[in-house]
Amino acid sequence: MILRSVLPMLAKSHLALVATGTICGLLGGAGTGLVMSHWPTVNRAATEQVVHDYLLAHPEVLPEAMQRLHQAEVGQQIAGVRGDVEKAFPGAVLGNPAGHITLVEFTDFACGYCRRSVSDIAQLTAANPDLRVVVHELPILTPASRDAAKMALAAARQGKYAGFYAAMFAIGHPDAQSIEAAARAAGMNMALARAALADPRLNAEIEANFQMARRLGLTGTPSWVVGNNLLTGAVGVEELGRAIAAATHPGVPG
Repeated sequence: MILRSVLPMLAKSHLALVATGTICGLLGGAGTGLVMSHWPTVNRAATEQVVHDYLLAHPEVLPEAMQRLHQAEVGQQIAGVRGDVEKAFPGAVLGNPAGHITLVEFTDFACGYCRRSVSDIAQLTAANPDLRVVVHELPILTPASRDAAKMALAAARQGKYAGFYAAMFAIGHPDAQSIEAAARAAGMNMALARAALADPRLNAEIEANFQMARRLGLTGTPSWVVGNNLLTGAVGVEELGRAIAAATHPGVPG
């Protein structure tokens, strides 16, 4: 009720614009028409004072308001690249390739936090048969990370991506020996794999992933995109599950 009484008094100053956007966001947009109908007649100084006094009296609204503002900005970032982000390199998908719910992971086989998240993905795909997990290779940690990423893409071409993904993370830090061991454990045809590694399209795919990561402002691996949410780190199965639920049912808080 207090928020609704403030809304008709907001005007065009920078502070008023910020407060209007964030407070209307907190109300789900309920007061927007009310603000606009009073816009021409509001005194700017009085508006600034009302907003100033309200925020000082109710600072508890600011974290939620800023979180909503941040989430809106993230949603805009994702919207600009969603088609590319949710498009998998052929075969580089976990879970149900035809699933209607898409979770995107940016990963590096040398990343311990990515390794920790393997079981989270397994739990999520087991619990939700409609979940499609698109994995983008983002080899940022070691030179061998790129070698492992290219082998993973070669595995995807053979329909062995899930096996290589699991084996490579299970074996541990990537190097020439562990990468080949993971490929063999996944049942890959090694002659075909070695031929695929020379294909410049694998490097092109990895570079495209770096470009996507830059546009999204990603700072490390693992990073996740689901709906309008962007998460970074080994956030755990519960937080990923909440983000998936929010993307599946947008009207329900995540």
